[in-house]
Amino acid sequence: MVVLATLTACNPYQYYEGTGIHDTTTAEVAGGWENVEGTRVVLRKDGTALLEKLDGQDFDFDDGWRLSGKGTWQLTDDDGGQVVRLALTARTRVESRSPSPATDTSTPEPPSTYAWSFYVDRDQHDELKLFFFYGDPDIGNTYVMTREAGS
Repeated sequence: MVVLATLTACNPYQYYEGTGIHDTTTAEVAGGWENVEGTRVVLRKDGTALLEKLDGQDFDFDDGWRLSGKGTWQLTDDDGGQVVRLALTARTRVESRSPSPATDTSTPEPPSTYAWSFYVDRDQHDELKLFFFYGDPDIGNTYVMTREAGS
């Protein structure tokens, strides 16, 4: 019984090591990115970024806030693959994904600064996509950003 509990408690997303992509350039990553929820991120070639309605990563997603503002980004290369490190440095707006009840006082205050780590991957057409995991890591939900149309 203990062995079964130990085996079922492990999951591959909790120990995700990356996509194995190592050939992406900063120039390739620069530009506009979006997702189906209306999120928009612009990664400028000079290392600055604009964010609109970007949700929290991992368990922070469950808090329901969406941040907009200015920040910085960089493309890093780890053993498991490349990662875009995005940091919000100046928050300009906070929105909620869904309205929270007025009586709910347990919702934490949205952060004024925040950092995300987007894994760099390619789809079946060799187009770049960026993603991070959100919610419970045991489920493995991915928050996917694709190239903005015309970018």
